[in-house]
Amino acid sequence: MKLPHFDLPLVAILRGLAPEDAEPVGRTLFDAGFRLIEVPLNRPGAIEAMRTIRALAPPDALVGGGTMLTLADVDAVADAGGQIFVAPNCDPPVIAHAAARGLLCAPGVATPSEAFAALAAGAHILKLFPAEMIGPAGLKAMKSVLPDGTPLWPVGGVVPQQIGEWKAAGASGAGIGGALFTPGVGLDELARRAQAFVAAWRQD
Repeated sequence: MKLPHFDLPLVAILRGLAPEDAEPVGRTLFDAGFRLIEVPLNRPGAIEAMRTIRALAPPDALVGGGTMLTLADVDAVADAGGQIFVAPNCDPPVIAHAAARGLLCAPGVATPSEAFAALAAGAHILKLFPAEMIGPAGLKAMKSVLPDGTPLWPVGGVVPQQIGEWKAAGASGAGIGGALFTPGVGLDELARRAQAFVAAWRQD
């Protein structure tokens, strides 16, 4: 798979999304400009919620699963029409299987050894997790030894006020979790949070 170009390379991580909330939450995020949606599998109803968002997604959006730890997780997401593989860890056989199923692969790495292993297995994007531990300085150091152009997306504790610092260190995207979506958040508040992230990323 050739890595697509993303005008807004921010992933909305919808952990704990109830299937009945998937449509309004998805529409709110798409309306705000998000085009990358991840529904972590370690909560009930994740596949159903992902399928609902996938059905209403704009043509330029990608929707998939997160916390994908096994070959079975990969198959469940791919069979449901998911397009993205996201994991918190680096498991080369699972990454390779996801790549073979045609998913955009963004496994989690925290060290150069994990980063190179993930790339060798077929990763398209490296999810730097937990970003709070790695920090912009860690991202910058890792970027200096990885193949030129490797997409590095911090995930974990990213807030709008830090986006500029992450970008200056070399981040080419980011995953946004609890600072964007928490179960039960109102749609107006979700829209406000989403717009804050969009504005922060697009700020010169």
